[in-house]
Amino acid sequence: MPAYIHHHEDAEPAFIICPSCVGLPMYVKDVEPHWSMAKIDFTYECSDCGTEVRQTVTKPQLRH
Repeated sequence: MPAYIHHHEDAEPAFIICPSCVGLPMYVKDVEPHWSMAKIDFTYECSDCGTEVRQTVTKPQLRH
């Protein structure tokens, strides 16, 4: 596996439901990792009404 691939096993985004359409699932429009790879911003968009929701997922601290 290449050294530049970073896995965020515990940072999988939750299933997002559109707040405007009440019940329709949203899809991931954009994924933006921060420079330190400690946080990832997910931008979701509703395919019906176009509402965007942004969610930041933080990488859990490693415990030794």
